[in-house]
Amino acid sequence: MIWVRGIIGVVALLLGVIWILQGLNVIHGSGMSGHGQFAVLGLIVAALGAWLLSGLRRPGAGVAGR
Repeated sequence: MIWVRGIIGVVALLLGVIWILQGLNVIHGSGMSGHGQFAVLGLIVAALGAWLLSGLRRPGAGVAGR
């Protein structure tokens, strides 16, 4: 089931980045463009996605001597 967490994490991270860019009016052509509340929501969703992905690392991965 770890792969489900990975998929949800990637989707949330990408969706959050898109919402941030739309909220900051970098991506045009949507009803969300230029509305700051979507940038804030995108930041929350992207942080959630990053948190989900950060839990996928194996304990001790990249640590010398193990």
